[in-house]
Amino acid sequence: MTVKTHLKLVILFLLILACFTHRCKSLCRFSSSENLRDGEIKGMFVFGSSLVDNGNNNFLDTKAKADYLPYGIDFPNGASGRFTNGKNVVDLLGEQLKLPSLIPPFMDPATKGSRIVEGVNHASGSAGILDDTGSVAGNATSMNQQIKNFEEVTLPDLEAQLGCKSSESLPNYIFVIGIGGNDYVFNYFLRKTFLTVGLERFTSYLISSLSKQLENLYKLGARKFVLTTIYPIGSSPMVNLNQPNCSACSKALNVAAAVYNIHLKSLVEDIKPRMPGSNFVVVNTYDIVKDIIDNPASKGFSDTTNACCTVKSAEQGGTGVSCERGGQVCADRNSHVYFDGLHPSEAVNIQIATKAYASNLESEVYPINVKQLAEL
Repeated sequence: MTVKTHLKLVILFLLILACFTHRCKSLCRFSSSENLRDGEIKGMFVFGSSLVDNGNNNFLDTKAKADYLPYGIDFPNGASGRFTNGKNVVDLLGEQLKLPSLIPPFMDPATKGSRIVEGVNHASGSAGILDDTGSVAGNATSMNQQIKNFEEVTLPDLEAQLGCKSSESLPNYIFVIGIGGNDYVFNYFLRKTFLTVGLERFTSYLISSLSKQLENLYKLGARKFVLTTIYPIGSSPMVNLNQPNCSACSKALNVAAAVYNIHLKSLVEDIKPRMPGSNFVVVNTYDIVKDIIDNPASKGFSDTTNACCTVKSAEQGGTGVSCERGGQVCADRNSHVYFDGLHPSEAVNIQIATKAYASNLESEVYPINVKQLAEL
């Protein structure tokens, strides 16, 4: 063996050793036949409540379900567990990002193997930042449990599929977190916590809990975050259905949402030094939806107060939120802001997702939009 040949073999051995020691990026594959460029968005992991749930509650013992008509009346596959007439914000954001398929729900037994490489949706209708928030409707997967499921089930499967550590692959995924409203509607106000705990104190506790949850996701490898504010929940049909003519009720809920949203924006500014390399987008759904409610005609809407589907109030034996199973539904769903007593129509979701992705207005996205986040 010549010195030159020996030298080549030594170099080759060192390269192979380095590859196995550092888990070569070339081994980190997006699919069995495709490698993606560094920085390209591979998919989304979703956490939160019914606004971003796409079917997890179908598999849970809970009253918070949307697996029946008229939910999904405009969705390609019919009722799927999405709490709207068609696509939700996550579906539409995925289209903006040109993801190849819809993100599958974690609870679906089929969500494993190659199906998870574009992401997994862990969100659960009625869930909250706090563990006990969703119990009013039955079983719900809290935010803490969603993260635990992600860590213990999704990540090992993802590593096996991609052939590399999650810390190498997760920076190219977007983490969407849409949660918080239920902690006020079904916890702070419904349980009358407000009688003993002030709004600022409760909100500070919520934000502190969310901060720990975001840091846990960061430790697992997440780097790109999209957070949604709470929209004006006091303006939803649910309030008037369950508390007719209670303007104070509506105002209290909207004030709570506004206070939370201010704290959320501050959280993003405060948390970045503790999470080097992380980037955030805060989607101001409050202002986006409020603008539609205040100026409906200019946005293509005509009904800002009524649910598109038939909703029974609590007094009528319902919840004031859910569509009546097999009940009547409005003909022009694109003109309604709300599909049921609490959740926006697909037409509103389109507005939110479009602005989240491309708006340059700080009143709608902060400090950057999702398109810019994806390019980082």
